[in-house]
Amino acid sequence: MKLLFLIGNAAVGKMTVGQELMKITGLRLFHNHMTIEPVIEIFGQFNGAAINRLRQVVFEEFAKTDNYGMIYTYMWAFDQRTDWDYVEQVKRIFEPYDTEFYYVELVASQAVRLERNASDNRLQNKASKRNVSWSNQRLIDDDKHYRLESMDGEIPFGNYIKIDNTNLAPDVVAQMIKKQFNL
Repeated sequence: MKLLFLIGNAAVGKMTVGQELMKITGLRLFHNHMTIEPVIEIFGQFNGAAINRLRQVVFEEFAKTDNYGMIYTYMWAFDQRTDWDYVEQVKRIFEPYDTEFYYVELVASQAVRLERNASDNRLQNKASKRNVSWSNQRLIDDDKHYRLESMDGEIPFGNYIKIDNTNLAPDVVAQMIKKQFNL
C-alpha cells in the first residue's frame, strides 16, 4: 500500500494535481473536501469533529483493502503541533499494512492561488468555496495566521519533494510526481 500526502496552501492545486495523478497511477484520490462538503450540507455549517471521524473511517477501511494506494490532500499548518500530530495519526492507521509514505508539497504565490480559487474545477468540487469573495478572504486570513509552506529542511521524512507549480499544468506536475516516486 502507498499513501501519498499531497500538501500545500489553499488553492495551490492539491485536488487538481491529485485528480491528474489518479489518472496515471493506481492511486485513489481522497481530497479533503470529500468529507468537508457533505458535513456542511448535513449540519449547515463546518463541524470539525464529524469531518475528522469520517476521515478516520475512510482511512481505516481503505488501509484494509488491496488497493494500490491513496492520495490524501491536506493543508498542513507547519507552525501548528496539532497538524504534525495529525499526519502521524494518519500514518499510524496505515503502518500495520506495510504502507510506503510519500510527501509532495505544492507551492505557489498568493496571487496565483487567488486566481485558482475561482477555477471551474474547484468550484464544481467544493461547494463551500463558491462564495469566492469569502473564500478569497479566508485564503488571505489563513496566510496571515498560519505558516502553510515548509521551511527548507523542515520535512524530516524520506520520499519528500517540494514543487513550485506556479507555472506548471496539473498533468505535468502529476507526471513529475509519478516519475520521482516510480508510482
